[in-house]
Amino acid sequence: MDLKQTVFGNEDERGVSPVIGVILMVAITVILAAVIAMFVLDLGGSVSEEANAGVDIEDDGTVSWVSEGNADTVEVGSDCTLESVGESCTGSDGESVVAVSGDTETQIGTVEVTS
Repeated sequence: MDLKQTVFGNEDERGVSPVIGVILMVAITVILAAVIAMFVLDLGGSVSEEANAGVDIEDDGTVSWVSEGNADTVEVGSDCTLESVGESCTGSDGESVVAVSGDTETQIGTVEVTS
């Protein structure tokens, strides 16, 4: 009985493990290169987040801007723009309340006037 053949396998079986090892090393290298390139080229930085702001909409249609979030302004319909926290205006029934941050606009509510 040959101890070398028993421990290490025969010559036909020994070639599989190095091939799998090389394939795994190449795959790991490619994944690491992609992750590093993503950070270096800042590919994830172009994603914009939605604009948000806290508003209080009263039953009479009064909209008050109560917390800034990341919004620059809050628009109530097409007639009223709130420029800073604490401002308020009265909107008509069904008008949209929209938070604006740069080029991003996000609807955050609707004016509902109850009689």
